[in-house]
Order: sequence, then structure tokens, then C-alpha cells
Amino acid sequence: MTACTLCASASVLPYHEDRRRAYLQCEACHLVFADPASHLSPAQEKAVYDQHENHVEDEGYRGFLERLATPLAARLPEGKLDGLDFGCGPGPALAAMFREQGHRIAVYDPYYAPDNSVLERQYDFVTCTEAIEHFYTPAREWQQLLSLVKPGGWLGLMTKLATDVEAFSRWHYKNDPTHVSFFSRETFGFLAERDGLTVEFVGNDVIMLRKNQS
Repeated sequence: MTACTLCASASVLPYHEDRRRAYLQCEACHLVFADPASHLSPAQEKAVYDQHENHVEDEGYRGFLERLATPLAARLPEGKLDGLDFGCGPGPALAAMFREQGHRIAVYDPYYAPDNSVLERQYDFVTCTEAIEHFYTPAREWQQLLSLVKPGGWLGLMTKLATDVEAFSRWHYKNDPTHVSFFSRETFGFLAERDGLTVEFVGNDVIMLRKNQS
């Protein structure tokens, strides 16, 4: 039996199945995840990403990212801060936007900016936009994200949230073959309680998590 890919619970039940793949849900943390047997290979996954056309100077893309950048900036202390954009993709527009505000921003992406040295320190804030749903091993990647945030720092996420199985069955978001981990408000509530975080939901797909001081 497949264990939960996020919290390792053995309490996992079938959730939904379509012609593409099957999905499971954890009874403990409520993560919905694609059957790991359906995961693409790294080459197949990158081929999908290479089709994306997100550019630093694209005003439409910047407008999309503002839905995370604006509320995160409002929560940050004054001054020049150190940030990391995790999963920045080929066009790290969000990093450019925060640099324009005077912050020092590093970028990381396993395919497009695979500089592991930036993962060896902590930051005042970390962003991860439209990337967490791509995590094949979210338990490992989640702990990596948390390790990058200083105590009292912020983790700003953007991902579409799963609600119920009826909506999920009609949800276009699940049809992207690289989308394999589907979080919900309940999932983030579970993680916040377990990992010493405060969580705020901004709109339907922006999540702000602050790491407790101790």
C-alpha cells in the first residue's frame, strides 16, 4: 500500500481516477496525490516545462505574480532582505520584482537554475510560486523549504487548492501531467500545526506561512 508522500501516514484511500491516472488522499494531512507509478521521467517532465513561456519582462506574468508579491512585501520588515525564489523556472520574474524593491534574491530550480549552493543557507523570505504541486517527494521538498527560512521569516506559496472530490473530478489543474501533489487548506493547517508555523490564506491560491521564532 502506498504511504502518503507528504506525511508518510499509511492511512491513504483512493480518491479519484480518470483515464490519465489514479489519485489518492491521505486521511491524516489531506494531501491528494497522483499515484507515484504515473510520474513522468525527468526528461518527460522538463519537456513539459520547456513549453512554458514565462519571461521576466512579460507584464501579464508579472501581474499574475503580484498576487503573491504584494501581500508578501506588506508582511516583510523594512530594509534590504535576503530572499530565495525556489522553483524559479526559466524566467525568474518574481526574483526580478523583489530585486527592484532593493532585496537580495537568489534563485533555485532543479532544471533551470540548479545551483545547490543557494540551498546551504537561510533567508528572510522564500517564495515558491506554482511549483509545490510539482513536488514528487513533497515530504523531502517541504522540509527543504522550511530549512531555508530563518526563524521569524516568511514562506510565500502560490498553488491552486483542492477542495472536494466532486470539484476535483472536473478540475483542469489536475490534468497537467506534471501536477502530482494537491494541497488544501486542511493540508496547510496540518503542516502549520506540526511544523511550528502560522498560516494565512490570501485569495484562493496564495498562502503565507511564517516560521515561529522558536
